[in-house]
Amino acid sequence: MDPVIFSIKLLGGLTLTLRWYGVLVMLGAVVGTWVAEKEITRRGGKGELVWDALIWALIPGIIGARLWYVMNAILGGNRSFLEDPISIIRFWDGGIQGLHFFGGLLFGAVSLYYFARKNNLDLWLILDAVAPVTLIGQAVARPANFINQELYGPPTTLPWGIAIDAFHRLPMYADLSQFPVETTRFHPTFAYEMIWNFLAAALLIGLARRYADRIKPGTIFGGWLVLAGVGRVIIELFRPDQPKIGDTAISYSALVSALMAVAGVVVLLSRFGKIKLGSFQWPDAYKVQPAAAPAPAPKPASEAESKKKTRRIRPSDLKKK
Repeated sequence: MDPVIFSIKLLGGLTLTLRWYGVLVMLGAVVGTWVAEKEITRRGGKGELVWDALIWALIPGIIGARLWYVMNAILGGNRSFLEDPISIIRFWDGGIQGLHFFGGLLFGAVSLYYFARKNNLDLWLILDAVAPVTLIGQAVARPANFINQELYGPPTTLPWGIAIDAFHRLPMYADLSQFPVETTRFHPTFAYEMIWNFLAAALLIGLARRYADRIKPGTIFGGWLVLAGVGRVIIELFRPDQPKIGDTAISYSALVSALMAVAGVVVLLSRFGKIKLGSFQWPDAYKVQPAAAPAPAPKPASEAESKKKTRRIRPSDLKKK
């Protein structure tokens, strides 16, 4: 499948190219925001504001994702960005490819924090609603990796292995005599992560809805940190393309993912009173606003009260006047 949907020549020799990667990334952002709106509204918040938050977080998120990708590549020994710094912002060579989820997450979270403060929003409510749907958004965008023939794992004989053409082979699998194109199949790592993300998001949203009246603020966010972190650590085991820390088998992404999971455990333990984080004070729990009960219908007046209100004027009363 061609990664390019269409390409148009513009004035001045520029070319406008629409790629499946960009379309699916944007689709993931829109789907995630839509689910977040529903969750925030269900919790009694102003769900419609999440679309404004998307505008706030989208551009910083893309910038952060690009910078993290560049930093990760440099740490892995790629000197092309140092030798040609302008290539850092040269998105037109490959759509918006060359992005890293962690950078988008970091910069997007900072933007979301300032948006919540600016609009006097409950930050924990926002985090608990938005965190699970980032998994959905990421999962929706993952098929783009299949189209681009990237983010695959080592060779496998499993029936769901995928074929990778010679042009998109990693250097360690470029020897076609050892890894023939016709018979060699590779782990679809992007698909593993997509499945994990959908399952983790369903679990978190299901728990949030089932225990809406008892759950504490930050619990879903903490659970997301754990599941997203553990899932990415597992996925990194199938990512031979990721830069490793020195001579170890641990990638930088795996390290960050493990720290995410540890942070999530700390958040959960503190929410359930198992540990105390010094003098840190958690905010009061947000509560779903119940629908207003209908006003009770007025009781019909008793026969005695009706007689009092409609007492007839007697002739004797007139004589007294």
